[in-house]
Amino acid sequence: MLSLSAVTKEFGPETAVDGVSLDVRPGELLTFLGPSGCGKTTTLRTIAGLEEPTDGRITLGGETVAGDGAFVPPEQRDVGIVFQNFALFPHLTVRENIAFGLEDADEEATAARVDDLLELVDMPEHGEKTPDQLSGGQKQRVALARSLAPEPDVLLLDEPFSNLDVRLRVEMREEVRRILKDAGVTAVSVTHDQEEALSISDRVAVMNDGQIEQVGRPEAVFERPESKFVASFLGRASFLEGHLRDGKVETGIGRFDAVTLEGYDTVYDGAPVDVLVRPDDLRATPATAELADGTIVSRQYVGPSFVYRVELESGDVVHCLHNHVEEFDLDEPVSLDLTADHPLAWYPR
Repeated sequence: MLSLSAVTKEFGPETAVDGVSLDVRPGELLTFLGPSGCGKTTTLRTIAGLEEPTDGRITLGGETVAGDGAFVPPEQRDVGIVFQNFALFPHLTVRENIAFGLEDADEEATAARVDDLLELVDMPEHGEKTPDQLSGGQKQRVALARSLAPEPDVLLLDEPFSNLDVRLRVEMREEVRRILKDAGVTAVSVTHDQEEALSISDRVAVMNDGQIEQVGRPEAVFERPESKFVASFLGRASFLEGHLRDGKVETGIGRFDAVTLEGYDTVYDGAPVDVLVRPDDLRATPATAELADGTIVSRQYVGPSFVYRVELESGDVVHCLHNHVEEFDLDEPVSLDLTADHPLAWYPR
């Protein structure tokens, strides 16, 4: 449906997108995820036709829309866009906003299409309201319906939840995914919010410095990050410095079997490594100063649980997650146990 081949975009001496290649499958919801300045939004703009790539090729529905001497302007691409601020027309009703992109259809067909879309976004009773009478979530539904009205080949979503409050943001993730799947549309989203990307996407493409570091199913990218950047960007990551020796890995919290490491191979014996641990992989217990692995240096209360920051004797700093009734004091010495029930990602140093 959508293919990017070695797409590069330069702004003077700066390279915003650096050789990005990716195929988006029909009906798929793919999210470009990364920090500010990583190139994700510029990539989206090249797909939309709002920026012309410096190099590379973009094909949409089998047609080359950029590259090989061609450049199809945005209004001639079969692409819908949902902007951060929804960009609804304040003087038009919900029905009129949705129908805006259907100006070539006859009145009866337009009315039927608008009715279908109001049902799809669960707003059949709001058609005669204006945007100022809608909540943030309702405005987002209308913006989606308007973009879906002309049945685009691809729908692009630019930070679609950034203008919503936290509670509504969580609710709308599930709702937007349902709407897109029910519509059967191919969609590409961009965000810096890891939770958003992991919860709504069929696949996630993690970007850094204009390049894709890893692309895959959310579970695979989170559980098996292929680089320290991906590991650090997804979730609250800590790294234990260790050494591989005789099938064991020696770390600041003890020695354990190297088979607990994802893809371990004896060829790495003797090598220094960094082992990825997340807060739910570790458990702290009170200890005497002589037997402690480290000291509690901070704690963050997050409602049902505490996240503790522990500074190890080795100098590493890790986080561990505990039930809210299991409290530790600051400066309290603790020992740490590795409780992960899954292979751990690791990176040679």
